[in-house]
Amino acid sequence: MRTRSPAPSSSDAARGIAPAKVVRLMLAFFGDAEIPDVEVVDADAVPAAYRALLAHSGHMTERLEKHYGAAVAVRPHSVRREGDIYGRRIDLRVDGRASPVMTAIMIFNLGLVAATVREEILRADTPLGHILIRHRILRRVTVDALLRFDAGDPLVARFGPDLGQPAYGRLATIDCDRRPAVDLLEIVSP
Repeated sequence: MRTRSPAPSSSDAARGIAPAKVVRLMLAFFGDAEIPDVEVVDADAVPAAYRALLAHSGHMTERLEKHYGAAVAVRPHSVRREGDIYGRRIDLRVDGRASPVMTAIMIFNLGLVAATVREEILRADTPLGHILIRHRILRRVTVDALLRFDAGDPLVARFGPDLGQPAYGRLATIDCDRRPAVDLLEIVSP
């Protein structure tokens, strides 16, 4: 597979590493050597249905629950912890749907939250957004990039075999109490 990204602009350099590299580093945290087939796209290049789910500064759990009219459930399929750095690869599912409505990678600096919040996150049975909201943690979600994944990408395969269409996602950062605490890759179902 190949990774495509446009030439970095001066604003990209000011923000940090290229989004495709961030995705590779997140996968590497879990020991994955795969190179995703990902392209950074502008919001206007994202189909309207995806754009409504991705181009916002809110929690994906809230947006997905509103979109599907039902609660989402977390299904972790890979978890890793190195000290205070905790990562999990998850699917979010809605009752009645055979495939996930979102697949995601979360890397969280647990040292930035209280022990009660940390314990709830480590149980991996509640969407992160719900936990942060319930504990009234001051949070800000920043979309760092919108992404397009080719239909054949292994990350898109989480939604089922042979979908034959690309999927869209986002890289985002969640600040907790004004400190960057969570890096997210969130890909919604085609």
